[in-house]
Amino acid sequence: MKKRTAEMNRDWIATARTLSEALPYLQRYSGAVVVVKFGGNAMGDADAMAEFARDIVLMKQVGMNPVVVHGGGPMINQMLDKLGIKTEFVRGQRVTDQDTVEVVEMVLTGLVNKRIVQAIMDEGGRAVGLSGKDDDLMVAEALNPELGFVGRPVEMNVQVLRDLNAAGIIPVVAPVATGMDMLETFNVNGDTAAGAIAGALKADRLLLLTDVPGIKDANGEVVTQLSPDQVRAMIADGTISGGMIPKAETALMAVEQGVRAVVILDGRLPNASLLELFTEHGAGSIIREPR
Repeated sequence: MKKRTAEMNRDWIATARTLSEALPYLQRYSGAVVVVKFGGNAMGDADAMAEFARDIVLMKQVGMNPVVVHGGGPMINQMLDKLGIKTEFVRGQRVTDQDTVEVVEMVLTGLVNKRIVQAIMDEGGRAVGLSGKDDDLMVAEALNPELGFVGRPVEMNVQVLRDLNAAGIIPVVAPVATGMDMLETFNVNGDTAAGAIAGALKADRLLLLTDVPGIKDANGEVVTQLSPDQVRAMIADGTISGGMIPKAETALMAVEQGVRAVVILDGRLPNASLLELFTEHGAGSIIREPR
């Protein structure tokens, strides 16, 4: 015979209250397009991958239209090491020659992408993996000739993503783009690709999951809300520096292209995406035009 303890009752009441409090947010985001950039250490952890997939499936289940964009730098490095392909760097950026870009495409589209698709399917969702090459989703040109096949998106064709979402399918996109020349392939930074896709979709939200809590001020405190002008000022005075600069610049680009808001948040937090979307507390740093 099962018995309910007082502690169990408290937990269930708290769960019911949380669901009830989420109602305005569920209504707010019904039908909304949300682009989620998934990367960092969570990609290599099976439990974190499953939790992320569960969050994405829940988003779709409650009427949102999530689009997942992913990276895969650590897995690319592992494969390059296995194959004995040496990597050169120019001012801290990887030079991507023909051999390297072939490995990048193989790892991102053939390994990482399908792991995420499988994780979503395992949680009861429907997902299809594709890259920027599919249906000319993302066309790029060289970011810097010194870096080889590192690309910058110059043309976006996102109807395939709309079609998949309309069919109840979650798109999972690897940041590999086609070029202007025949059979040309470019590796695109995952954050940059996510920003370009979000901008082309005029997404309601772009969530950049990272390994840091968000944008910090000069005192090291996370700033929860910023305007684009404030972000530009923090870049100019050096408050935003290092690896946060490209994420902040991606956020600015996305907002300029019509994304309602961009959130830079810590993907290591349990259910980070749900915390941001469905609670008053939110998570990380949100960048948007002042209301």
